[in-house]
Amino acid sequence: MKKRIWPAFAAWILGAEAVGALSGWLTRQGAERYALSIVKPPLSPPGPVFPAVWAALFALMGAGAARVWLAPASPARGRALAVFGVQLAFNFCWSLIFFNAGAYGAALLWLAALWGLILWMILALRRVDRAAALMQLPYLLWVSFAGYLNFGVWALN
Repeated sequence: MKKRIWPAFAAWILGAEAVGALSGWLTRQGAERYALSIVKPPLSPPGPVFPAVWAALFALMGAGAARVWLAPASPARGRALAVFGVQLAFNFCWSLIFFNAGAYGAALLWLAALWGLILWMILALRRVDRAAALMQLPYLLWVSFAGYLNFGVWALN
């Protein structure tokens, strides 16, 4: 049976965006406290930049996952989608650790693990669909920058 392309893209993108939206909703009060009371490192973007960037990154994540899901069934496809799910769960939890718990050191360690998972995901996606893997490079770069910001917040606070 042939898979329907646009519904698959819509489902994967909306699913990834829903994870980001739920994380944002659950951490909204912690993020407000953070914005008002935390010393931020140099190069910290203004608050409105974060939701815009994350919305784009979640869309790219979902689109990449959809491309892989639409590929012929294989062990590599299954592994790539499994790693996608694990990194998405780690991404979700980072905001809770950072904003709600205010555990900046633990969040930095979690972010390092997330960075490794993103790299693993890119390599796994590449085995199935090169474009899907390339779509994740902005995510890896942003999480690298987030590592700098997380470290700065931990060091300054």
